[in-house]
Amino acid sequence: MPGNGLGRREMLGVAGVAACGLALAGCGAGDAKAQQSIKGKVIAKTADVPVGGGKLIEDLQVVVTQPTEGVYKAFSSVCTHKGCAVSTPKENIIRCACHGSEFAADSGKATKGPATAPLASFQVKVEGDGIVVV
Repeated sequence: MPGNGLGRREMLGVAGVAACGLALAGCGAGDAKAQQSIKGKVIAKTADVPVGGGKLIEDLQVVVTQPTEGVYKAFSSVCTHKGCAVSTPKENIIRCACHGSEFAADSGKATKGPATAPLASFQVKVEGDGIVVV
């Protein structure tokens, strides 16, 4: 490409950076959209979420945990490293089988890499025997 001062490698680099930016922007919007679509809905029953563990709701891309008795948390089940689905929480740890990232079941915080960002969280409350996104 004569005249623009950029070689083939530089142009590919610019295109790659632009694609990554678009992908990241899309992920952020998806989390907000997901939260709106499940707001007010019962996403799990309290009896299905063990203390120190959790329940993966695959169709909603949500993982619900009960880090301590009577305390429920909900997070996106999409790993912040490469977008793989996390597995059902055990021993207060949410694990991603793809690359070994681990997240705290009480906060969603990344505790073992390669992921460094926390899982997106959802505010929940208990209504009767159901866990509802607020």
